[in-house]
Amino acid sequence: MKIDDVRVRVIGPDVTRYHWKEAMPDQFMTGTLVTITTDDGIEGTGLASTYTSFDFDRSCAESIRQLIPLLRGQDPLDREGLWRAIQSETLPTIPGAPSAVDVALWDLAAKAAGLPLYRLLGGYRARIPAYASTPTFPTVEEYLDRTEQLIAQGFQAVKFHAYAVLDHDIALVEAVRRRFPTRDVAFMFDPENHYTRREGLRMARVLDDLGFTWFEAPLNDFDLTGYRALRDAVDIPILPAGNWVTDLKALREYLTAGAWDAARVDAATCGGITQARKIMALAEALGMTCELQSWGYTLHQAANLHLMLALPNCTYFEQPVPYDSFEYGMIDVIRPDANGHVGVPDAPGLGLRIDWEAMRAATILELP
Repeated sequence: MKIDDVRVRVIGPDVTRYHWKEAMPDQFMTGTLVTITTDDGIEGTGLASTYTSFDFDRSCAESIRQLIPLLRGQDPLDREGLWRAIQSETLPTIPGAPSAVDVALWDLAAKAAGLPLYRLLGGYRARIPAYASTPTFPTVEEYLDRTEQLIAQGFQAVKFHAYAVLDHDIALVEAVRRRFPTRDVAFMFDPENHYTRREGLRMARVLDDLGFTWFEAPLNDFDLTGYRALRDAVDIPILPAGNWVTDLKALREYLTAGAWDAARVDAATCGGITQARKIMALAEALGMTCELQSWGYTLHQAANLHLMLALPNCTYFEQPVPYDSFEYGMIDVIRPDANGHVGVPDAPGLGLRIDWEAMRAATILELP
């Protein structure tokens, strides 16, 4: 079996746009879709979501353009060899480029084996709890009303992206706890790396007192000293954003140095499933969870969900809400059941059917 064709489709649909802190413009969510086809007709698909402020992002696809010659004619089952072959030896590649390729290769391999991807990867469980991951809403009252609706739908955990303005954020989390005083729903908070060290410490103490489950991305992920000091000062678990430190060796240094209470990466941006499962194994060896991200289009979510189902050391699936913008171009989607858990169809590969007509309608660039 050999790789016969590699196609790249960039989708930029007209969907509702969101942002994740007060100073951020509404974001253009681009989907870079890679389809790898073998000479005997098996197809694998992977997608990376990227976010930009003023127009759709074509840079990920242009990076993949340079990888296509390295893939054609190769055995698609040689995933480790191909993953190493497409790594840049000069300047860093756009993170989604090797990720989308690698996810497509894993999807193809699982289809060739006739297995759902999570079973090929390990098959630890069939479902996992989900937390609703919000964008920024205009008012505290809207956050509270939305949270009420999410809990009524079955969510047992909610993560808030808010204003990244300390006083506004404190007002929000205190209002959340007043509205929902019992501890039967888990709450998390993420200010998108935007606080100073002093602000991060103040918010960490507030969240600790309020019984939040974790505090995510208070500081820039590279601030090792700041994170260690923050962890020493509070009991609430501290997590990184997970988009910046994705190299395996660098992560080992951060985790062993005590920067965070858990690892956090995204298979669709850290280099693919091949890299993410190594990071999960590293975290497991250090006695930590790896709380995978999955903020993006459904196929982006699916790559991370299959890893969460395959391996034991992830606590929650990140379910971006409101749903509709993230589900563009799909027949099958990922949503929690009445108990707040998610799974995937028991079909080979990623297991989700794509609405190719919708994908074509939203295509803004196609390669080759």
